[in-house]
Amino acid sequence: MATYPYQVFATVVDTKTYYRAAELLNVTPSAVSHSITQLENELGFPLFIRNRNGSELTPNGAQILPFVRDILNAESRLHQEVDSINGLLRGTLRIGAFSSASMTWLPKILQNFRKKYPEITIQLAQGSLNDIAERLRQGQLDVGFTALPVDEHLVTYPLINDELYTITPKDFQPATAKVVTEADIHDKIFILQEADYERAIKTTLDQYNVTQNSLSYTIDDPSIIAMVESGLGFGIMPDLTLASFPTYHDKVNVYHFDKDVYRTLVVATPKTHSSAPAVKAFLDEAHSFMLAQYGDKLLWPND
Repeated sequence: MATYPYQVFATVVDTKTYYRAAELLNVTPSAVSHSITQLENELGFPLFIRNRNGSELTPNGAQILPFVRDILNAESRLHQEVDSINGLLRGTLRIGAFSSASMTWLPKILQNFRKKYPEITIQLAQGSLNDIAERLRQGQLDVGFTALPVDEHLVTYPLINDELYTITPKDFQPATAKVVTEADIHDKIFILQEADYERAIKTTLDQYNVTQNSLSYTIDDPSIIAMVESGLGFGIMPDLTLASFPTYHDKVNVYHFDKDVYRTLVVATPKTHSSAPAVKAFLDEAHSFMLAQYGDKLLWPND
């Protein structure tokens, strides 16, 4: 069976509608519908339930989805390998990143990468740390920036230990004057993005006995800083995020915790993708950038 029907199937899964899938594939919605019908006839069972909200996978459709993605990813790697043998480097590279990595690291990495490999098409996706890790696990991304821990089927390259800080209103000062302790913050309201209440941030708040009942959620990091500045609560932010707001010291206080708290950021790729020429080229470019940026603080060893 040709792989195009698989591509249509995966695109409908990702976009949730036949119409949007048709736009991305540059065909008509009826062509998408015809392709899905042919694939269903070939397989012997329905793949989608269509309703007013879009197209929802059937249980059988969900069961075969990982295998379909494996076939499509293998085909992409095959084309890249053939191009590499012929002295070319082209294809599509799907990159995912959390917001501060997208703002701080990716622009320069991609600028240099595109100069060297103009024939490689870049597709970018932004999401939370958990979202990027899950999309890598499912094979929806070729490479992504996320944080430990991740699925065992991913190859990871450690980047930095990104320290977490407490941000407070200007009129607050911890008892020790320099670092915050559990006594300073256990009864305070913390303002977060809901997607950030995961991994290192959740672990840290649990460690300091800040319960979920003491959390308030907002939409983005600038809103957190604005609300903390207004005295509506405290925040917890990684160093990389704070670096995106060079004037934050004028608005809020920033304190270390009295314990070492950080998240270990990584760039990761599915094991099945790690040998793809485009992935290896991107990882080389990412390593060069990170080494120039962080020097001895970079956790990723030289090969």
